[in-house]
Amino acid sequence: MTARDTVLIATFAALTAVLGLLPPLPVPLVPVPITAQTMGVMLAGLMIGPRRGGLAMLLLLGVVALGIPLLAGGRGGLAVFAGPSAGYLIGWPIGACVTGMLARGATSPAPLFAACLAGGIGGVYACGIPGVALISGISVPTAALASAAFLPGDLIKAGVATAVAVTLRRAYPRLTP
Repeated sequence: MTARDTVLIATFAALTAVLGLLPPLPVPLVPVPITAQTMGVMLAGLMIGPRRGGLAMLLLLGVVALGIPLLAGGRGGLAVFAGPSAGYLIGWPIGACVTGMLARGATSPAPLFAACLAGGIGGVYACGIPGVALISGISVPTAALASAAFLPGDLIKAGVATAVAVTLRRAYPRLTP
């Protein structure tokens, strides 16, 4: 790992933490709020690739586990990994990795957006929905149905992340792996 890798990992962990400053929006029926931080997951994968993007999310979650309140709503500490959001948080590194793998070599918006859908939404939901079901004591289909409330916002975040990535990839082609 180079110094450049370390800086990029720390930068995208910090960017995702900053997105947590936007207030979370509560969702009816699901004890997990809508946050802007999943856009950081998508951007990390799109911009710095699967390995560094996943490591950026692991770094952020490690700092959160130490008690630093970097999650939306000022949450932090080990308790967040035992709450309803735990599965989604665990899905962040996976989502960044999948997004980054699928975005490799892509230059146009459509494949970048598809990478966000598969990794930033699909990968995160694949961990988050079972996590909500397990911790909340509801069935997985019920948790999936309730989590559909996240889709409109996540589609917007995927669109914004794609637009940002297209612009940055053109301006800084050496940034992406």
